[in-house]
Amino acid sequence: MRKQQLLLFILFFLPSVLLAQNSVPPTFTVKGVLVDSLTQESEPYATLRITAKATPQKPVKMAVTDANGKFQEKFAAVPGEYTLLLTSIGKTSVTKDFTLEAGKATVDLGTLYTAEATNELKGVEVLAQKPLVKVDVDKIEYNIEDDPDSKSNNILEMLRKVPLVTVDGEDNIQVNGSSSFKIHVNGKPNNMMSNNPKEVLKSMPANTIKYIEVITSPGAKYDAEGVGGILNIVTVGGGIEGYTATFSGRASNRGLGGGVYATIKKDKFTLSGNYNYSHNTSPENYSYAELENFISEDMRNLESNSTSKSSSNFQYGGLEASYDIDTLRLVSANFSLWGGGNDSDSWGSVAMYNAARSAKAYSYNLKSTNDGQWFSIRGGIDYQRMSSRNKARMWTLSYKIDTQPETSDYYSKYSDLVDVPDYLRLRNLHTEGETNTTEQTFQFDFTTPLGKIHTIEAGAKYILRNNISENDDYNAVPGTDQYVLDKEYTMHYKHLNNILATYFSYTLRYKKFTAKPGLRYEYTAQNVKYLLGNGENFKSDFSNLVPSISLGYKIGQMQNLTTGYSMRIYRPGIWNLNPYFDDRDPMNINQGNPNLEPEQGHNIDLGFSSFSAKFNVNLSLRHSFTNNSIERVTMLMQEDTELNGHFIPEGAVYNTYANIGKNRRTGMNLYVNWNASPKTRIYINGSGDYTDISSPSQNLHNFGWSGRMFAGLQHTILWNIRASLNGGGSTPRIALQGKGSGFYFYGLGLNKSFLKEDRLTFSINASNFFTKYNTYSNTTMGPNFSMKSEYKYPSRYFGASVSYRIGKLQASVKKAARSISNDDVKGNDGGGTGGGGAQGGGQ
Repeated sequence: MRKQQLLLFILFFLPSVLLAQNSVPPTFTVKGVLVDSLTQESEPYATLRITAKATPQKPVKMAVTDANGKFQEKFAAVPGEYTLLLTSIGKTSVTKDFTLEAGKATVDLGTLYTAEATNELKGVEVLAQKPLVKVDVDKIEYNIEDDPDSKSNNILEMLRKVPLVTVDGEDNIQVNGSSSFKIHVNGKPNNMMSNNPKEVLKSMPANTIKYIEVITSPGAKYDAEGVGGILNIVTVGGGIEGYTATFSGRASNRGLGGGVYATIKKDKFTLSGNYNYSHNTSPENYSYAELENFISEDMRNLESNSTSKSSSNFQYGGLEASYDIDTLRLVSANFSLWGGGNDSDSWGSVAMYNAARSAKAYSYNLKSTNDGQWFSIRGGIDYQRMSSRNKARMWTLSYKIDTQPETSDYYSKYSDLVDVPDYLRLRNLHTEGETNTTEQTFQFDFTTPLGKIHTIEAGAKYILRNNISENDDYNAVPGTDQYVLDKEYTMHYKHLNNILATYFSYTLRYKKFTAKPGLRYEYTAQNVKYLLGNGENFKSDFSNLVPSISLGYKIGQMQNLTTGYSMRIYRPGIWNLNPYFDDRDPMNINQGNPNLEPEQGHNIDLGFSSFSAKFNVNLSLRHSFTNNSIERVTMLMQEDTELNGHFIPEGAVYNTYANIGKNRRTGMNLYVNWNASPKTRIYINGSGDYTDISSPSQNLHNFGWSGRMFAGLQHTILWNIRASLNGGGSTPRIALQGKGSGFYFYGLGLNKSFLKEDRLTFSINASNFFTKYNTYSNTTMGPNFSMKSEYKYPSRYFGASVSYRIGKLQASVKKAARSISNDDVKGNDGGGTGGGGAQGGGQ
């Protein structure tokens, strides 16, 4: 397999490189030095841009001056007239025309002079090679828009390249080594995406995204939830009066989709809208599970085999508008819809064997269908007012409403029952599930500078959140197509949350040093009511004082050193709390725990970054610990058990959640990007960590090392075709009661732009083309059992996409500098449920 991949790589890239070399024009060197005309001091790290006079919009070389203001740049070009532009922040720009002549390889421009920019700038156009990664004291930004792979990949694939983010072979996402994180869109939280990240992000084309921020140390202005951090996905906006629109379409062996984005601006009003739709199909996939009961001899080994196939659709759209009342007041509003559905069919067999595997205790077959729908509908409005004396002083009033309905419709039918004991209660059933979370948020924010180096921020927020869960079980009437409600297994309940939060933070920027301490207080009141089914109503309230601090020091013009501490909390989500007793598989039962408490996590991090035109590196070290983490607990019942009014047979596996975990994780992340040439980029994104997880109350303990690596090469070949080769993998991940599966992947991509201003773009890509199926395995251990599972699903992928842009616009929708950001609910293990909220404890 490795030989095939190596051969393909050589055959793919070598001819194009050789052709490119044979057609390369002569090489020239341009050198000089930039100094201040008054002080005669050199001007370090100024941006230089060399263009042909005939085509000033297309640079032939971009770079920066060195620490002494000198430059000596080598590049390939045809002889002719050229222009050099030098720009530096706070300085006047310098323009120098020169001529490249055949036979004269070096052009010395001598000393060029700049000065302090004393005039007020009416408009500035900064032209430079954008770095793919930027680092601030509390966040890292990856520029998706400038990565050629974004033309053909989805967001989930692009996340593999983002520092501090990992995506495993089952598309589970981790941020800073944690699967508990929140997702924001354009600075505002999107709970639907946070709850179903892998389902949503794999459906979204990356060419709709501008950049992704990893907020590693959320300060006091953010809600206290999110141990791993926050992923802020910033979508592409408009970029004078006028309009712009982009149309795109895509197709692959997994499905097809398309979308449109448009922005229009007239005077003080700006409006943008977007809509995307995709339909995906999954070929048959296979799973195998084996449960070994160490106690029983007659019923020792439970084996199950199943086959399934599914199809899904995903759509999202939104409108954003802004209106400048005057130079000091701004009103902005937004509305968005995210959602989709999935249909799946599965069929399989279950058999129980004795210890010697010489006889079956019982066996049966099961066929099931599931139809799920999930949506997030949200809207908001912000009013921002700036001070006439100091425009950096502002206050903002915000309101947001968000509702997230989910439904599921499940049927199961058993057949070929052999010696099945009555206590398994195998029953043909129909389950209808419905959940909904509706929340309204009111928020006030204020920020003001104090002098030149101090800034303070303060604010308050009030959230009213109403979670509703309804699960109706119907038993089939033998010999008919009718179903009768089973009140014993039906559950309706309501979970009300009232959350009040205030915060204060302070920022000091003194020369090369930055400090951001902050303090946040949150009070939560909960009220749980059971409307139907077993369960007792209860109320609880709790408060948290959440400190944080981020420190940064600028070692040089391009080097930063950061450190910080933050405390984060997780409130359990409805999928963790839902007490619905899900025994559709009677030997693998799931149930939430309505008595869960928020968990508290502590994070300490240290980071170093160095960025230049050619070489970027970011190195971060983090230690985190949690003493009451919410963990998924799996237990094997040693005897028939009655629990919360429900019967669990001997030998069945019962899954729930509990505040039992003590989690310690120390990890390191390395991101390296090398622009080897103007046409070639090589990058590495890797991480490794040591995890120690324990639960003294359950006598459980697990620990070990794990690592992940993503690497790639991007090269512009003949005819300006951008090619990319990507690959990576991971070792097994550590869990409380076992470990997950390692994985690997690889892929190739090509994209080419046409027409003026690259308005038309074609892309093709393929991944795992030598491997039809990938197999992932998981192991779960307990004091009296061992459970192993394997999941085999199609991995080969081929796809193509096209996009076309019309119009011209250089202004995007304005947004309030402060807005509502609700990120206070624990994520669903980094995975999606697709309506699973109606299925109980989350699967």
